[in-house]
Order: sequence, then C-alpha cells, then structure tokens
Amino acid sequence: MTQYLEFEKPLAEIEGKAEELRALARQSEDMDVTDEAAALDAKAVSLLDDLYKDLTPWRKCQVARHPERPHCVDYIEALFTEYTPLAGDRNFADDHAVMGGLARFEDRPVVVIGHEKGNDTKSRIERNFGMARPEGYRKAIRLMDIADRFGLPVITLVDTPGAYPGKGAEERGQSEAIARSTEKCLQIGVPLVSVVIGEGGSGGAVAFATANRVAMLEHSVYSVISPEGCASILWKDAEKMREAAEALRLTAQDLKQLNVIDRIIPESVGGAHRHPEATMAAVSSAIAAMLQDLDAKDRAALISDRRNKFLDLGSKGLAA
Repeated sequence: MTQYLEFEKPLAEIEGKAEELRALARQSEDMDVTDEAAALDAKAVSLLDDLYKDLTPWRKCQVARHPERPHCVDYIEALFTEYTPLAGDRNFADDHAVMGGLARFEDRPVVVIGHEKGNDTKSRIERNFGMARPEGYRKAIRLMDIADRFGLPVITLVDTPGAYPGKGAEERGQSEAIARSTEKCLQIGVPLVSVVIGEGGSGGAVAFATANRVAMLEHSVYSVISPEGCASILWKDAEKMREAAEALRLTAQDLKQLNVIDRIIPESVGGAHRHPEATMAAVSSAIAAMLQDLDAKDRAALISDRRNKFLDLGSKGLAA
C-alpha cells in the first residue's frame, strides 16, 4: 500500500476511491466500474503531475525522506554485481548505518560505499536511521584506502539526515572521523563519484560526497543542517521548517545553480518511490557518464580536479 505524504492527501482520496470501486466490482460480477475507475485514474494522473510540477523546498524534503524511496541497499542490488561487503573499522566495531564493499558496475570492478537507513522498524533501528557513528566513517576510509591501493573507482551513495550526535559517538571522535573521511576523499588517486539519493545532511554527507563529480536526484536535498534544526536555531521554533528550507537552498536545482553539484538526475513524476526501477536506471546512466568523464585523467589530475572543484566553490557560487 502506497504511503502518501501530507501534501498528497487529495491524491490519496482519488486513488482510494478508484480502488474502492474496483474492490466492489470484484465482489459482484454484475458491476461494471471500468469507465468510472478510468476517469478517477485520469484525474489522479493529472493531479499527481500538478503536485510535482513545482515542489517547494519543504515538499522536496518530504519526498527525499519518503520511507518507500529506494535506499542504498536497493541500488547495490539493482546496479552492482558480485557485491562483496566489507565490515568493520579494524578498531572498534562495524557500523550498520554505512555499507560498502567490492563490486562490479557494468562489469567494471569498483568500491561502493553508502548510507543505509533501513526500510522497516527493525532495520531502521539496526541501521540507526542512516546516521553513521565514527566507526562508519573509519570503515569508509578503510574502503577508500583499498580502492586507492588497487586502482578501483569509488562510488558513494549519500542518504543520511546527518552523522549520529550521540554521547558515545562524540566520545569516540565523531568530528575527527568525519574530517578524516573528507580528507581521504581528497587524497585518493582514483575516480570518485557521488550521488545524493535522498537526504544529504551536513558533514555526515560531505564525508562521502567530496568527490570529483557529485550528482543529485531531482527531489533529493543536500544541506548543512536539516530545516527543522535550522528553524530551531534561528527562530527557536522547529515549526518554521518551511521558511528554513527556503533559506537553505537545499534543492538539487539550487545547488546546481551554485555549482555545488555537477548533475541533476531526473525522477519520474511522483518521485523515486513511485517508479524505483526507472530511477535506478537513471542513476546507473549518470554514474556511468561521470566515470567516463574521469577515465582519461591520471592520478595527479584526479586529485587536482577534486581539490580545485572544492576550492573554487565559493567564488563560482557567488558569481552565479
């Protein structure tokens, strides 16, 4: 059963009525509701198109967080073959909020790393809702070291509200682990491409997305803080999240204009959660194109390209 977002309630009513008609028809062989159901379906399609035609930043946040949106594990299963997960940071523990390992992408050996939120209560608790602890970032560093040693491209899939802010995480050096993961992204001499598939929250996202090429799904978001957190700090009122979302310029369209990202990956009408296969195919094409763009660069050029990309962000953004 489809889970509807707050702004999709009118759509839920129409689609619900169409399903009720079909359920009644299944109970009675004499009832023909084909025309009525088709009319409701057409109305639902038109309304869906209107709802998604010009989403506000806050509505994009809601779409990016949709529980049925494809997660990292879904992309790995769909786009990669021979995936061999690698666990642990060789220091403290294995963080289930971060998954990664060796795989093949279009028959090319790569290292893939991503945040995983989980898709039900049990897995969300196990994955800590995609909020990584220090050992998660240290695991990512270990994987990037392996990729650098063996000349394997790195693909990162970003989907996190932010790094976990708990007491234990802070005691084990959360900020240091994030900084070292970001540093490692800048140091490796292999192609590094990143896709924001849902939420890109704060340093927890930057630690994976300091890449040669960064892409975002059309309805994903990427910001230094969540709209609720921003509203709590600036206005002392988390209910002003809509205003905060506008001010943060966290949409893919805003970030492309500011040159923070390089590519927007289109989503089908209704978002990735309604058309997961089409979305994953679009992500696959984008990853392939970004890797192809980097194939001609040697180690020094890749490191320089990545470093200059982020050093130039401020001036390019202000010029835009």
